[in-house]
Amino acid sequence: MDQKETELMLRGYGLTTAEIFYRMPDFQSVLQCFVWQEYDLAPDHPELFKFIEFWQDEIEGPLHSVRFVHRKMISAGEWRNVTGEFTLH
Repeated sequence: MDQKETELMLRGYGLTTAEIFYRMPDFQSVLQCFVWQEYDLAPDHPELFKFIEFWQDEIEGPLHSVRFVHRKMISAGEWRNVTGEFTLH
């Protein structure tokens, strides 16, 4: 995990995973699945909705449905600054 991800989690972001079902442009009876993951803020989910708007504007496959889950990785109460470390053999 890089520094950017840790900073996002400390600011309240959590990992959002979306399962996007869409129809093939040439074969409307065929459903495809696309999985999307990004750090996002609940409950508004601005990154997810920005991606869905991009999909609707730029991708030819019309959306059928979107399911998503959100998991806050850490909270303020779980973060502690460690100033020392003891090693026991």
